[in-house]
Amino acid sequence: MDKLTKFTLRFKWPIIALSILLTGFFGYELTKIQVNPNIINSLPANDSVVSLFKDIGKQFGGNEIGMVIIKSDNVFKPSVLKDVQLVTKTLTNLKGISSVTSLTNILNFDAVGDNFEVKPLINMSRLPRTPEEMDSLKQRVVSNKMYRGNLVSADGKACIIVFKFSDGSNVSVVVNRVKSAIKKLPLHEKVYLAGGPFITSMIAEIISKDLIYLIPITFLVISVILYLSFHSFQGVFLPMLSSGMAIIWALGLMPLMGIDLSMASNNIPIILMAIGSAYTIHVLNRINQCREKNYQKAIRKALGHIFIPVSLAALTTMIGFVSFVFGAYLRMIRDFGLITAIGTFFAALLSLFFIPAILSVFSGKVKKKTKKEPVKSYLNDYVLTPLTTLVFKHPKYIFTIWILLILISFTGVFSIRRSVDVSDYFKKSNPEHIAEKIMDNEFGGTKPVFLLFTGNMQSPEVLKTMKKAEDYLQKSPSITSAQSIADIIIKLNGALSGKYKIPDSKAAIGQLWFLLDGNESMSQLVSENLDKGIVIAKFNGKGDHAAPEFAKYMKPFLAKNSRPGCKIQMTGMPFINAEMDQSLLNSQIASLIIATIFVIGIVSLILWSFTKGLLASIPIAVSVVILFGVMGLTNIPLNMGTVLVASIAMGIGIDYSIHFISHFNDGLKSGLSIEEAISATMKMSGKAILINVGSVSGGFLVLVFSNLVPMQYFGILVSLSMLSSSLGALTLLPVILIIRNRKKLKTA
Repeated sequence: MDKLTKFTLRFKWPIIALSILLTGFFGYELTKIQVNPNIINSLPANDSVVSLFKDIGKQFGGNEIGMVIIKSDNVFKPSVLKDVQLVTKTLTNLKGISSVTSLTNILNFDAVGDNFEVKPLINMSRLPRTPEEMDSLKQRVVSNKMYRGNLVSADGKACIIVFKFSDGSNVSVVVNRVKSAIKKLPLHEKVYLAGGPFITSMIAEIISKDLIYLIPITFLVISVILYLSFHSFQGVFLPMLSSGMAIIWALGLMPLMGIDLSMASNNIPIILMAIGSAYTIHVLNRINQCREKNYQKAIRKALGHIFIPVSLAALTTMIGFVSFVFGAYLRMIRDFGLITAIGTFFAALLSLFFIPAILSVFSGKVKKKTKKEPVKSYLNDYVLTPLTTLVFKHPKYIFTIWILLILISFTGVFSIRRSVDVSDYFKKSNPEHIAEKIMDNEFGGTKPVFLLFTGNMQSPEVLKTMKKAEDYLQKSPSITSAQSIADIIIKLNGALSGKYKIPDSKAAIGQLWFLLDGNESMSQLVSENLDKGIVIAKFNGKGDHAAPEFAKYMKPFLAKNSRPGCKIQMTGMPFINAEMDQSLLNSQIASLIIATIFVIGIVSLILWSFTKGLLASIPIAVSVVILFGVMGLTNIPLNMGTVLVASIAMGIGIDYSIHFISHFNDGLKSGLSIEEAISATMKMSGKAILINVGSVSGGFLVLVFSNLVPMQYFGILVSLSMLSSSLGALTLLPVILIIRNRKKLKTA
């Protein structure tokens, strides 16, 4: 260890120069970083449900669809219909949009006497003028299941304009183009934008804004906490410098590795700022505690004591993040774990080499300390000293309180709910949240279920099976509507022959197909070669078990009706959400198991004692139980943001126990009694731990100002975990050490 410290001090200028050069290089690469919050792109490509969903999206345009919602007291008023027409025409003329469907441009099939007519559903040249005419039009449109719940709500108070993004178009560019165009229109009614592309765009916008506004606030909060703790410019500047450089290095590495910023990785800067400053805090605190006249010797002596604890803390924290690489279903979470682990390594590296090098260079400018009255330490006098007294006087009471906290927390652990509903990620006042709720309540939701039929779309048997599938789907309480090409064939046949059913001959169906030739909307229901077709259903099931129960409901139908010449496959967002939902639980369990095994193993190896490894892990294990208990009792869901908390809390929180036990062991080796060793540890490491938890918690609490709800929960829960794990290290851990070594204390 002494060789490393000598190396650092001897080659301080090369270390500083290399660090500055790397910061410049990664800073340049950082300008190339991209934001990609699309969850679909993060799904595993080898998953059959996901693969089929993506294939259907490409072939039938099912994934990249947007909706403009118009709300009114009556959408069949002339003024509202003119607004619908204006929006429809505007979208039709926008580059990047391939098709637009609304009440004002959709074609309707009607039989007039012996003739068959295909004409617009609503004649825009003869709009209704009287309430009676409006009610008549409303009744005619709403009574048709092709339009009710698809283009207009059942009560006639909301309608949607559906549009499809062109293949190969830049979705984010088109989304901004649509927003800008709609904003400029002189519309009379309230308008909302819905659909996956708009949700993705909103998340990307929030991520960008959060990075711009929250990082400076975090810097300010941590800086204030550090200044109040160290009362020096150095105590503020150096932790912020090391954490800032670690952030630049980690984020600059992302474009080089082909990794984009996502809904998971957008909080990496906050995490690294907290971690990076924490490691430097311990280094500075140890140097300040060294009573050496020669500042170089003080640095060398401090590094000799702090190098292993900081390295250990970084290693265990990295394990907490790396656990996501092996246990996560979504690529964005695996990427988050990898980059944050690397960033943690950078933060430790800078704290142990760059910061001492900087201090060594400027050591000549440090004023020699003159004999003065000891500086009053409020943390020692008003927190740590009373806490130490309490620990020694009432160890059993403290232990009992922790047991009670664990028991209370256990009551909440089993009440944790999971959520993968993206609309819940926004605040209730957010337009995207409102739009999604309108779609859920008025139009059966935005979660499609697809049944892909592979077979001849002109075959009576295939079309009859499609109709049979529709009827079976709509018997499920989770399905609000279903449609396919079979509905149009039935309606056409009814208009021509009076028989509303699938014709029995292929020739008769071929004649009906001739009438549909050239209709653009057919590409959304059947393939160009007429060898594939889809049944599109809207899923609006509620609860964690709705999708699995629906899949179970559909299983016998698929098994009975899928056959050669009529193969049926099922996919859709409910099933992908169900897999993501289950993956949240699996990821949580896997990451915790991996983190627990490695953390206990590594700490045990370093401390040369499995028992001490377990002791160091007790406070963090308790804090994880409290974390899950609070989530269950306060109804905070396990989602894309909160699934990260437990492993992060374990990785960061174990640092406190490592520093405590390391200092405690140093005290015992130097000849102190157990009581004296604990007192000395509380005074020195306890102070660093309190400063650390203050800066870390303060940094994470800034996330409550994020506009993404999971990030708000993430900040609150990590702060809570840091508080509980630090209190565990400063109360529960010493109490366990006291109880365990009671005989030694009596003889001391």
